[in-house]
Amino acid sequence: MDVRSRNQVRVSGRPGGPVVMLAHGFGCDQNLWRLVVPTLEREFTVVLFDHVGAGRSDLSAWSEDRYSGMDGYVDDVLEICRELDLGPVTFVGHSVSAMMGVLAAARHPEYFAGLVLLAPSPCFIDDPAAGYRGGFSAEDIEELLQSLDANYLGWSGAMAPVIMGNPERPELGQELTNSFCATDPEIARVFARVTFLSDNRADLAQVAVPTLVAQCSSDAIAPPEVGAFVQAQIRGSRLITLNATGHCPQLSAPEETAQAIAAFARTLR
Repeated sequence: MDVRSRNQVRVSGRPGGPVVMLAHGFGCDQNLWRLVVPTLEREFTVVLFDHVGAGRSDLSAWSEDRYSGMDGYVDDVLEICRELDLGPVTFVGHSVSAMMGVLAAARHPEYFAGLVLLAPSPCFIDDPAAGYRGGFSAEDIEELLQSLDANYLGWSGAMAPVIMGNPERPELGQELTNSFCATDPEIARVFARVTFLSDNRADLAQVAVPTLVAQCSSDAIAPPEVGAFVQAQIRGSRLITLNATGHCPQLSAPEETAQAIAAFARTLR
């Protein structure tokens, strides 16, 4: 199957410019980058895509066997890089896609000029024995997944505004709710487990490309300790805290998010 159709790959922006590749998180699709893209397009070639099972991707390509773990998504990212053959990319991974970028860059560093890990979390579950705070207990995550299984649309309506934050701007929470609800519940069930049960803490040390960790000033999903942990584990990485609040700064603070991505990508030339 052609990867461009499978993942609804779209290339725009400055022809021949440095390449920025934007990867969305759970329950989202490439449309959530739309407010960031115009700024980036002025200076960069911009690559957008949908993970299989999301947005306008080819749903017939989805299978639980392939996408019940990170590897299927990482394989897709690498295949897109090979197919486009645009040279090393600055990969911007939001939320769970940040760890997909980590794994992809560890496997094939030659494909990546650098990584931007936007609101990343290598593990959502607290590990008190290791002194790690992910933000949730194992019981919290189990309850979250059970609620999702029982009533996905109800769960989306309750959780999306919490994830988005910015309660004074309810239209943002509504947009994320709509995005969640557009996802097939069976696919969402599997992807939620990939997102909330994966533990990629040990993989961070394998990253050997320049990396920017960009966290939000207040994020109910990824507390500040997580960003600090990620930065400490990736040698030579840099941590910035955006003024943006919530877990989706590409929607709540698109200009600040775009400027942070662009500033980092310029350093890689």
